[in-house]
Amino acid sequence: MIATVTDAQSQPQAESSADEPGRAFAAIARDQLDGLYGYCVRLTSDRTDAEDLVQDTLLRAMRAYPELRDPARAKGWLFAIATNAWRDLCRARGRTLPTISLDSRDPDDDFSLFATLAIEDPFPYSDELHLDFLRLFRDEDVQDVFARINPVFRAPLILTTIHGFSCKEAAAILDVPLGTVLSRLHRGRKQLERGMWDYAVRNGLVEVGDEP
Repeated sequence: MIATVTDAQSQPQAESSADEPGRAFAAIARDQLDGLYGYCVRLTSDRTDAEDLVQDTLLRAMRAYPELRDPARAKGWLFAIATNAWRDLCRARGRTLPTISLDSRDPDDDFSLFATLAIEDPFPYSDELHLDFLRLFRDEDVQDVFARINPVFRAPLILTTIHGFSCKEAAAILDVPLGTVLSRLHRGRKQLERGMWDYAVRNGLVEVGDEP
């Protein structure tokens, strides 16, 4: 009789213990869902694709959850899975992410938004030239500019600028050397600067003479 009672009492505890990883993963997924979705939107530049990518990421993460040794690193772990899922999606659709030599010259490398604003002076009475320029952009404008950045340069820019990862963490997520991330960040920032200026000129947000 005692054994029967003991078994009855221990059974719910055993079931609860077995279900604990599922609840822990669900909690992590809830905490990271908004940021993960935003990352996927910026990777794919398409909300429908982003939703599919998030779903694929969470399915992969659920299967791999026993391998996560430190729950404090769950955010980077999820973003790394999303990055790999995005690469797989591109390959499945026959799209190859461009590979660019770090030694090659990029015409945007010499562009300076600060210098261009100083020369063109679109806000002649402004004491906050850069801020006044940035205030011209709506969220959808910035998203449009981001979408035009080379995807290889866009990913580390999104990770560090928007999601707050360090360069070292971004390198781990993208599975590339730290030096490669630093180089890609430099080029990504230059493409972002050039893209924002070109977008502002093209859409009449600023009036200029001859374009630089």
